[in-house]
Amino acid sequence: MRAFALMIGLAATTALSACGDDRGLMNLRSTSDGPDEFAILPTRPLSMPPDLAVLPAPTPGGANITDPTPIADAVGVLGGNPAQLADQGIAASDQALVAHAARRGSDPAIRTELAQTDAERRARNGRRPLERLFGTNVYMRTYAPMRMDAQAEQERWQRAGAQTPSAPPPAE
Repeated sequence: MRAFALMIGLAATTALSACGDDRGLMNLRSTSDGPDEFAILPTRPLSMPPDLAVLPAPTPGGANITDPTPIADAVGVLGGNPAQLADQGIAASDQALVAHAARRGSDPAIRTELAQTDAERRARNGRRPLERLFGTNVYMRTYAPMRMDAQAEQERWQRAGAQTPSAPPPAE
């Protein structure tokens, strides 16, 4: 009788655990035909200019003053001047910084290379039989050796003398 009750309990637990599977957090590809909420950029709110004579002439197919400009907006939020943006979207004052960062070259195919390396690593560290049976996710386990400890990194930088004014207080 006890074995029968244990089997019923195990079957009920298994059935209920199947209801709680939420792979949406790690699945970035949409499987539905619905709209993609990440493809929609909000426009700026409409506003009445102080002088109607300063409105730009309409340009069919061109930019609108309410169109989003994410690069210019980011530059403005970070304290830069969006009016100084160069053609590449990099402020003229930041060209030296970009040149220094790219001094050892850059690989234009880095995204493809990283995607291929990721696919190979995930294939080598594939799901085990019980993970396949219960549909668990192996993403975190696969990349656990590469995970950075933010608190230890912050302490390392502070010991080196770097100022970290926006860092959270140490964990206790």
